[in-house]
Amino acid sequence: MAYGIELAQRVRDYLRNVPNVTIEEKKMFGGLAFLVNGKMCINVTGVGLMCRYDKQQARAIAKRLGYRPMIMNGKNLPGYCYVSPEGFVNPDDFSFWVELCLAFNEKAKAAKRPSRKNHK
Repeated sequence: MAYGIELAQRVRDYLRNVPNVTIEEKKMFGGLAFLVNGKMCINVTGVGLMCRYDKQQARAIAKRLGYRPMIMNGKNLPGYCYVSPEGFVNPDDFSFWVELCLAFNEKAKAAKRPSRKNHK
């Protein structure tokens, strides 16, 4: 699945203005993930966003325009959702989603990376 180039640039521009963070871009989940300080923060997929947030906020988040739960292999993934364009067309709504992901990113744990052993 391709990701929206313009939306990716919008996320990139937003994150570029966040102080004291390291941003890395990586193709993941069929889109383009933005890793903040080594942790997956927000993803651009198709024309929408895939957001990672504190699952304690799920009820309030589910009421937001454009929200759709993330379901993988038939199971709901708590703390992840998709947001369609109508949910972030407004700059304040776009900021809401990115800031939501950034707030969770501070306490999120980084995925464990497999160790690389040197073979001689």
